[in-house]
Amino acid sequence: MRIGPGITLIVVGAVLAFAVRDSWSAVNLTALGIIIMLAGAAGIWLSYRLTNQRRRADTKVIDPEVERQYRTSPAHERIADEPIDVTPRRHRPGYRRLKR
Repeated sequence: MRIGPGITLIVVGAVLAFAVRDSWSAVNLTALGIIIMLAGAAGIWLSYRLTNQRRRADTKVIDPEVERQYRTSPAHERIADEPIDVTPRRHRPGYRRLKR
């Protein structure tokens, strides 16, 4: 289930729970509406969890070119004259944010 059907279930459940004032002896429409809203919320939550799980698995932390350079170079060779600074620019000493 994606987000669209989940929102639809929440809307239909809210209409049944809060807008319909008709009574039916076999079914409590307010309880049915709340159950449908909970099912929609669970569907949205499950969709969110599954989507984020897939995104986390595909995340690369290291640039593939840098990773290849380190994997294929012999251990005794120097790769760079000085270490590569991977600190974000805003966290480096002396960085000043420009005012707009």
